[in-house]
Amino acid sequence: MRFKSRSLLTAALIAAISAPAFGSTDISGTDILREWNLVVLGDLNSSSEVEGRTFVGGDLNGNSSNYNIASIPVSSNGEPGLTVVGDVNGGTKNLNNGAGAVVGGNVNSGFNLNGAAQTVEVGGTISNTNVNQNTVNSGLSSSDPAFTQNLEQQSSLIASSTKDLSHDLSTLTSNSNLTINGNTGTFTAQPDANGVAVFNISAADLDKIGEIQFNLNGADTAIVNVSGTSITLNDNFLGGTNNLGQNVIWNFPDATDLTLTTAFGGSILAPNAAAHTYNYIQGSAVFGSLVQDGEMHVGTYGGSYYTPPPSASSSTSGGSSSGGTDVPEPGMLLLFGAGIAGLVYWRRRRPKAA
Repeated sequence: MRFKSRSLLTAALIAAISAPAFGSTDISGTDILREWNLVVLGDLNSSSEVEGRTFVGGDLNGNSSNYNIASIPVSSNGEPGLTVVGDVNGGTKNLNNGAGAVVGGNVNSGFNLNGAAQTVEVGGTISNTNVNQNTVNSGLSSSDPAFTQNLEQQSSLIASSTKDLSHDLSTLTSNSNLTINGNTGTFTAQPDANGVAVFNISAADLDKIGEIQFNLNGADTAIVNVSGTSITLNDNFLGGTNNLGQNVIWNFPDATDLTLTTAFGGSILAPNAAAHTYNYIQGSAVFGSLVQDGEMHVGTYGGSYYTPPPSASSSTSGGSSSGGTDVPEPGMLLLFGAGIAGLVYWRRRRPKAA
């Protein structure tokens, strides 16, 4: 019995120490736009590619698609190139540049793991994947109670935080104007002392024009709030998209249906929208769900606009936007508790000295 007790203790402690680590669960607010090129709160059905990192809160479906195809800096938060809370289905997905992946469910489609060695962590089973020099761990939902819990916690925070951010931005008072001359709409920024310019327009305003011009006038962040529930974005950007996503946030707080048919410049915040893209977006993007037939290009949001933490007791990553004290992840507390419980059990069962 003593040997068995020690074995249980050892197993619990090993589980606590060796639990697979992946990205932070407390990224919130505008840090989400900085971290990921594409965030889909629900299901993503893709036949295209994402240059930067991708987060999918539901299932990843569709034909063969490509992730992390650009050589971007490694995440300071430890985020992999692809995170999927649900299952990965359909055609084989290509993970590039040592991106790595975390999948909460099953990988039914398979992965092509291209470039440098990478790590794939899967809650369920994985099929049709070339392991070679890579590290592939599966069955983690059963072996590690924290694995699924952390993913679900991360997904929940991202969903609530992006919806709160969209609402908060929509309440900002406009300080800049859209002027329409013929077929061209010109956004002229008049940033405040913090470098923030705010435009409040409607979907009907965009329907009046076919071309968009931005004069940022040194604005660090230009926020374009667009009202309307069903919106089609089919305007051309004069001078091209021109890395507008690094400084411009298009906010669609009311949109439930969003269609993009032309190349689009600027980061997009539409957490309640079922979206369909037919051309590329240069910037970050958050959608409720997405059918992706257009590429996502890097040039993610890089402005200094920050939002406060979700609550006084929680913290966000990125330093400037955090105000709380770091606490251990709930899953790690569970594992640590299991180790302590095993230690107490062993000590109580240990034979007393004669």
